[in-house]
Amino acid sequence: MGRVVMRYPGAPGTVTQAPWEAEVPSRGDLADLAALVGSGGVCVLSGAGISTDSGIPDYRGPSSAARRHAPMTYDAFVSDPVARHRYWARSHVGWPQIERARPNEAHEAVAALQRTGLVTDVITQNVDGLHQAGGARDVVELHGALARVVCLGCAATHDRAAVQERLAAVNRSFDADVAALRSTQVNPDGDAELPPALVERFTMIDCPACGQGPLKPDVVFFGESVPRPRVATCFERVAAAHALLVLGSSLAVMSGLRFARAAHRADTPVAIITAGPSRGDDLAVLRLTLPLGEALPTLVRALRA
Repeated sequence: MGRVVMRYPGAPGTVTQAPWEAEVPSRGDLADLAALVGSGGVCVLSGAGISTDSGIPDYRGPSSAARRHAPMTYDAFVSDPVARHRYWARSHVGWPQIERARPNEAHEAVAALQRTGLVTDVITQNVDGLHQAGGARDVVELHGALARVVCLGCAATHDRAAVQERLAAVNRSFDADVAALRSTQVNPDGDAELPPALVERFTMIDCPACGQGPLKPDVVFFGESVPRPRVATCFERVAAAHALLVLGSSLAVMSGLRFARAAHRADTPVAIITAGPSRGDDLAVLRLTLPLGEALPTLVRALRA
């Protein structure tokens, strides 16, 4: 389980379109999915596509079209104060939309399947906390959570809402100027598009615990390693599953793809439901492109009948 380097479109070493993006194969239907899930022992692996109906765009689907800058990388965040300041300015503007987001029918369906015992584990690549808000339990947040903030200096952890309140107190003029931008579509990592002139007017705070910092959202940035214990937990849950159900993820980065590959190697059936192409399509015994907000509630009703 070596270091996982996450890539983003336009980064060195990436291409505009990978070979697996050429077409979307379709195999099976909801009846086949109901038969698979109805056997129980399902581990869910979710991606940004499950949260689009909650108003949070994904990285690579149609709702990601508004993004005009590359996601923040770990190296830039820790080594470049200017990049870090820009990230926090954008995040301060985008966070209220993330905070207001509510779980949609797909999140609630996953929780319902977990309550019946058919879904045993939920692993999410998302950082929005919507699975838990929708009723899911013991969710492994592979890439962390935006609702937490950690100090890279003293390692203290803070509630994002409290940090946001302190930021608002020192950025009243800034907030007045960006009020109209708060309705702008935000990115999955919680930041919003912001003109450079406004970024310069933003004031960042120090760590409330040590008075220094820097503060970082408790999420895994692109190029950052997912903590080994967390990865090990995910592999254990996938290994114990009778099926792996991938929801709303292109599996474009190895961070999530490795679990689908592990399941495939163990002859554990992999089912994928996502709108666009997936890098794991060749691993799936079932491959559906149905909207999750319709497919999962229908699945729940079918299994209750």
